[in-house]
Amino acid sequence: VPMFKVDADSIKSYFDFDPRRKPDLEKLDALIRTSAPRLAPYLHAGTPAGEPGMRFKMIGYGPFEYASRTGKRVQWPVIGVALQKNYISVYFAVTRMGQPVTDAYAGRLGELRAGKGNFSFNRVDELDTDSLSRLISETQYLYEEGPHSLGNFDRIH
Repeated sequence: VPMFKVDADSIKSYFDFDPRRKPDLEKLDALIRTSAPRLAPYLHAGTPAGEPGMRFKMIGYGPFEYASRTGKRVQWPVIGVALQKNYISVYFAVTRMGQPVTDAYAGRLGELRAGKGNFSFNRVDELDTDSLSRLISETQYLYEEGPHSLGNFDRIH
């Protein structure tokens, strides 16, 4: 299955890529910026082939670096938002007591599906924005608490 590819070179062009979903990206962006104001937004270009991480572009909030098992430095967002073919995915790079921060919120966000450290949805209006806002704020707090809260991302490819 070919991966959904967003051709964008800036946050603005990422938002503009799919006009139908632009309002949802903008609403989510506003919620993240309000709930985690210290996680700076940027366009995450994806990691090169052969390196750990995900290949696709996404809107990142709070860039940080971690060392992969091979010792290579990898840049990754604390929170990442990615357009997929039929939904929008949100990735969270922090853990609470060794578990993905999203685990405690699974089933409470109004999400379409939840994975390890991520969830997906169709429309922001379907989400429980109070729970999502708490998850985003907690993510910023845990990230600022230090490296013990960062996940092991070699599992993500």
